[in-house]
Amino acid sequence: MKLCKRSSEIINKFKLSLHPEGGWFREIIRSENLVTRNDGQKRNNITSIYYLLCENERSKWHRVNSSDEIWIYLQGAPLNLYFLDDNNKELRKIRLDSNNPIEMIPSGYWQAASSSGEFTLTSCCVGPGFEFKDFEMLRNIDPSLRPLKAIKELF
Repeated sequence: MKLCKRSSEIINKFKLSLHPEGGWFREIIRSENLVTRNDGQKRNNITSIYYLLCENERSKWHRVNSSDEIWIYLQGAPLNLYFLDDNNKELRKIRLDSNNPIEMIPSGYWQAASSSGEFTLTSCCVGPGFEFKDFEMLRNIDPSLRPLKAIKELF
């Protein structure tokens, strides 16, 4: 993959690695304080990452099952953030930019994202804290069980 000069600079500056959903990331905050969830699991109160999407990269359809995720626009082109409503029936799109820099995706909602230009740098904060065991990719679900089968064509 050929990256633009600015994306390469950001990847090097923040020491980003490839993310399984697409794009580039590095965890920057993991609270030492713990919270006990309703299911009895203990988690860090909050975690945060830098997350970079370059042109033509996608944050593929995924969900965080037991934590809310806050997306924060930092720089670059506006971010297109897609999600399904709580009934998995309606596809919605939000644009994150300097006029609307923060949005939250509730736990369990399917979500995906793309940059509208050369790159977009965001931060994603998850509370209770993120764990990959609570992360699910749509591509790993039986196609007959996927919500809104048409969303797979978006990404």
